Amino acid sequence: MKTAEIKRRYLAHFEANGHAVVPSAPLPAIDDPNLLFVPAGMVPFVPYFLGQQTPPYRRAVSVQKCIRTPDIDEVGKTSRHGTFFQMNGNFSFGDYFKEGAIPLAWELMTTSSAQGGLGLDADRLWVTVYLDDDEAYDIWHRTVGVPAERIVRRGKGPNFWDMGIPGPCGPCSEIFIDRGPEYGLDGGPEVDEDRFMELWNLVFMQYERGPGAGKDYPLVGELPAKNIDTGMGLERMASVLQGVDNLYEIDEIRPILARAAELTGKRYGAHSGHVASESHPDDVRLRVIADHLRTALMLIGDGVTPSNEGRGYVLRRIMRRAIRAVRLLGYQDPALPELLPVARDCMAPSYPELAAEFGRIADYAYAEEEAFLSTLRAGTTILDTAIAETRSAGRPALSGEKAFQLHDTYGFPIDLTLEIAAEQGLQVDADGFRRLMADQRNRAKADAQARKTGHTDVSAYRGVLDAGGPVEFTGYTELTRESRVRAVLAGGGEVGAAAEGDTVELVLDTTPFYAEGGGQQPDQGLITVGGGQVEVFDVQQPVPGLIVHRARVVRGEVRAGETGYAEIDVTRRRAISRSHTATHLVHQTMRNFLGASATQAGSLNAPGRLRFDFNTPTGVAPSVLHDVEQQVNEVLLADLEVHAFITTQEEARRIGAMALFGEKYGERVRVVEVGDYARELCGGTHVARSAQLGLVKILSEASVGSGVRRIEALVGMDAFGFLAREHLLVSRLAELFRVPGDQVADRVEQTVTQLRDAEKELDKLRAQLVLGGAAALAAQAKDVRGVAYVGTEAPEGAAGNDVRTLAQEIRGKIDPARPAVVAVAARSNGKASLVVSVNPAARSRGLAANDLVKAAFSGRGGGSADLAQGGGLPAAEAPTLLLTVEKAIADT
Repeated sequence: MKTAEIKRRYLAHFEANGHAVVPSAPLPAIDDPNLLFVPAGMVPFVPYFLGQQTPPYRRAVSVQKCIRTPDIDEVGKTSRHGTFFQMNGNFSFGDYFKEGAIPLAWELMTTSSAQGGLGLDADRLWVTVYLDDDEAYDIWHRTVGVPAERIVRRGKGPNFWDMGIPGPCGPCSEIFIDRGPEYGLDGGPEVDEDRFMELWNLVFMQYERGPGAGKDYPLVGELPAKNIDTGMGLERMASVLQGVDNLYEIDEIRPILARAAELTGKRYGAHSGHVASESHPDDVRLRVIADHLRTALMLIGDGVTPSNEGRGYVLRRIMRRAIRAVRLLGYQDPALPELLPVARDCMAPSYPELAAEFGRIADYAYAEEEAFLSTLRAGTTILDTAIAETRSAGRPALSGEKAFQLHDTYGFPIDLTLEIAAEQGLQVDADGFRRLMADQRNRAKADAQARKTGHTDVSAYRGVLDAGGPVEFTGYTELTRESRVRAVLAGGGEVGAAAEGDTVELVLDTTPFYAEGGGQQPDQGLITVGGGQVEVFDVQQPVPGLIVHRARVVRGEVRAGETGYAEIDVTRRRAISRSHTATHLVHQTMRNFLGASATQAGSLNAPGRLRFDFNTPTGVAPSVLHDVEQQVNEVLLADLEVHAFITTQEEARRIGAMALFGEKYGERVRVVEVGDYARELCGGTHVARSAQLGLVKILSEASVGSGVRRIEALVGMDAFGFLAREHLLVSRLAELFRVPGDQVADRVEQTVTQLRDAEKELDKLRAQLVLGGAAALAAQAKDVRGVAYVGTEAPEGAAGNDVRTLAQEIRGKIDPARPAVVAVAARSNGKASLVVSVNPAARSRGLAANDLVKAAFSGRGGGSADLAQGGGLPAAEAPTLLLTVEKAIADT
C-alpha cells in the first residue's frame, strides 16, 4: 500500500467518525520560542489542550509534517529514526477519552484493506500501557479483546508522554507489531524494539508538566479538560505494509536512495542484514542521503532557506551532511541536481505544491551545494592546519574555540569538524564549542525576548489573560476608544497603580493601538485615565491575545479598574499604514518580474519607509528595480480600493491570497486586497485607496544573507522629500560643472577618471623623487665598526612602499662584498616609521634587520633578517630611530 494511500485512509476513517480534517501546518509554523520546527502532530493544537484558545471543533484529524533533529546522528543506523516524518494524529478536545480512542485505533489497524482499513493481523499486535493505568488495560483486554500476554505495563520513560518542555502531558498506550524472528528476539517490546516496532502512540492527555530535565519534572496540575492526542508514524506504517526492513526503503524514500547508489556505484543492501545494526557503513550513508534530501526538500518547500542561525542552520546542516555523505561514497560532482528531482517525484503525490514550487526549491538547494563544496575545500584546509597544530602541541583534543571559529567564521559545520577530527584520531572539545554557541544564542534570544516582554515575567501576562480573556483590537475601524484599564504592570508583575514619572505596562479591555507584528511597527499615542495621562511609546503582544501598552506616566496617577480614553498618534499610524500597503505592492510586483519564488522573507513597515526582504538566489538588475518601481507607482495612480475581509484558509487559498512562509494562521484569516492587483493574508493596517500612498521610491537593493535580498524604499512625503533633495543636489552639480542636469553623471564620471589618472602620475613622480638620491646616499655611507651604514629620512609624506623600495635601492648600490645596513625613517600623519635593510655580508657578521628594528622600537616591529620595519612613535622621534640603529650596529 502506497504511503499516500495510507494517509488517505487514515483521514477518511476519522472523518467518517466525526473528526474535522485539519491541514498540516507548515514545518516552522509555531509560536513556542523553545521550538524551531513542529516536532509532533499535536504541537499546532497546544493552545486548545492548555485551554488558552477555544477549539473550533471537538474532534480533529491531521497528517502533520514534523522535523526532529536530536537523534540526527542515529539516522540511517536504525530502522525508525527519520529527520522529517509525517505524524498521523486524531485529537479530542474534552470529547471522547480512552474508551473512544482505543477502539478507533484498533478498528482502523485491523479492518481489512478491502473494507478501507489497513489490514494488519491482530495476532501480531502488542500493546503497552502505563504502570498503573488499569482503565486503559481493561479497555484493551475486555473491550477490544487483546490477550493479557500481549499487554505490557511500562514505566514513565516509554509510557508517559510530554513534549520535552513545560506543557501538556499524560500517560500513553502504544501499539506494536511483531515483525518476525528474522528481526530479533521474541518476548514483546520490552525485549526487542527492532522486532517489535511501535506504530501508534495513544496519549491520554490530562496533566500539565513543569520544567525539568528528561522525565524528572513535576506535574503542576490537571488540564481544564481531558484530551486525546494520538500519533501514528506514517513512514513506519508504510514500512510494515510495504514489507520492507526500515522506513528508508518505503516508496517515498527508496527511489532517492536507489539513485544515490547508482551515482556512487554502490549496491544497496549487498552487505547488510535485515536488522539495522547489521548495516554496512555504505548503506548507512545512502540512507542519510535519502532522508536528509527529502527533509531539505520539505523545509525549503515550507519557506526555510539555508543560513547560519536558527531554522536556516538546521537546514544547512542537514543538506551538508547529505552532500558530504555523497562525497564519502566517492561521487565528487554536484549531486543535488541528480537527486532532488527524485525526491520531488516521491513526495508530490502527497504534497503537489512541491512540484509547482520546485523551481524555487531547486535554486536554493543547488546554490547551497555549490557554496558548501567551496566551504569544504577551504574549511578542510584550515581544519587540517588546526589538527596539525594540535598534534604538534601534544594536545588530545581540538579546542572548542577553534571549532567555534571554524563554524562561526568559515561556516564549517561542527558535525563535520567532529567527523574529520575523529578520522584523524583526535577528539574535539564539543562542550566548549556548545558553550560558545549557547552564549551566542542566549545573547540573541535575550535581546529578542527583552523586546517582546520587557522585564515582566511571562506568567504575569498569562495571569492577566486568564483573568480577563483576550484584548479586543478595534484599530481597523477607529483611532480613539474609551476602555477600562484591566491591569497595570511594573517591576515584573501587577502593581495596581502608577504615579507620574513611572514607566509601566497597561492592559485595556479593548484598544485601538496596534501591537507590533507582521513587520508593522507599533502605534504610539496617549491614554487618559481620570486625572492621569500616560504616553504610549510601544505596544507588544507578549502572549497570544494580550495587547500590552508600554508607557510613561506624564501626569497624575493611573489605577487598574478605572475607565480611560485611548487615542493613537494618527499621523504616525497613517504613515505606517502607507508603508504597509506599499510593501504588499512591492511584494506582488517583485513576483511579477522575478516569478513566484520571490517570496517575502521579512519586512519592516515604519513611518514613511519600508524594508522588504525576499527570497531569491541572485541579485536583482537595476533595470528590473526601475521597472518594479514604475509599476508600483502606476498602481498608485490607478487609485485602487484597498479592501480587507475575513474568510477561511481554504477560501483564501482558492482566491490566490499570498501567505507568508513559516506563519501559522487560524482557520479564519484576514485577507487584504489592493484592487485585483495584490491579495495577501495580513493582520496589519492599511490605507483606504492606493493613491493615498502618494509615491514609492526604491533606494537600494542588497544581499542580507544566503538567498535573501533586501529592498529599502521611501513612501509618501518621505519619498517626495528625498526626490526634492536629489533634485537640489543635481542642480548644484550641474551649476558647478556647467552642464545640463542629464549630463551630470557623465561629467562626474569623467572628472573622477581624470583625478585617478592624476594621482597615478603623482605617485610616479613621488617615487622618482624618493629614489633619485639613492646613489648619492650610498656613496656617503658611514663606516661603523667595519659596516657601511646609511641612515636617512625619506621625503615628507612618502608612501610605505616607496620607503621600503628606497632602503633596498640604497643597499643595492653599496659594494655587496662590504657589510651594509640601510635605515630609512619616514614621517606621515604625525607618526614616525622605520625600514631597515641588511645585505648578506652584514648578516654574516650577526646583524639582522628585525633585531635592529626591535632595538629601535623597544621590542616591537617585525620582518625578516634582511628587511624589517616598525612604526607608531611620534614623528619627532625619526632622527632618534636612526641614531638607535647606528648604536645597535656599533654594539654588535
